[in-house]
Amino acid sequence: MNESPVKTRRMGAILEVTLDRPKANAIDLVTSRVMGEVFRDFRDDPELRVAILTGGGDKFFCPGWDLKAAADGDAVDGDYGVGGFGGLQELRDMNKPVIAAVNGIACGGGLELALSADIIIAADHASFALPEIRSGTVADAASVKLPKRIPYHIAMELLLTGRWFDAEEAHRWGLVNEIVAADTLMARAWEQAEVLASGPPLVYAAIKEIVRDAEDSKFQDAMNRITKRQLRSVDVLYDSEDQLEGARAFAEKRDPVWTGK
Repeated sequence: MNESPVKTRRMGAILEVTLDRPKANAIDLVTSRVMGEVFRDFRDDPELRVAILTGGGDKFFCPGWDLKAAADGDAVDGDYGVGGFGGLQELRDMNKPVIAAVNGIACGGGLELALSADIIIAADHASFALPEIRSGTVADAASVKLPKRIPYHIAMELLLTGRWFDAEEAHRWGLVNEIVAADTLMARAWEQAEVLASGPPLVYAAIKEIVRDAEDSKFQDAMNRITKRQLRSVDVLYDSEDQLEGARAFAEKRDPVWTGK
């Protein structure tokens, strides 16, 4: 039996997901479908609150599409699975925080995968690129996401030239949240995940749905949908025990105990 290209480790409310396909953690159709199942199950498990995504080894986070698999017959427009390429970037209703721990090269679809996370922590040796332009193809997801993450003119330069840039530059443009030494990357990712896991999951869900809903909306239209409780996660939050618990904990000057209910 072939070993799974995706390894998972679960501790409490945190799920660590490792893309582990030597030599470079490239993603073929089978791997993408497995990743989609992993992230779908994470999304739907009420006991899990935060996920960490990283790559196996210390050289590659992910270089994107597996060109060798493509040469062997994987169709570029094939079945990527429930979450689209990499299982995450098109997964509907992902209302839980995801941290990308970028442990090396993240280029092409690998950079697009990192952009699907909410928080990106990079090892100091990490490097990035969108080299699709050099092979006459388009970095479609990055063309949508990157100009929303960093200044437009910088995003366009990176998309149009395909040049490589290091972790320091990625941090300077706000593409990554922080840079850490390679040997502390996973410890820092877990530290951040533990902070998030201790927080209010229903509020996280509301924040993520509001952000998605507001992307293509006028400000007042988005605000109206929130105040009229037209967003499911906001409606659930306002009627929840956690909403009352937050108020009680504040009044009683104690830490709240979040149940997600």
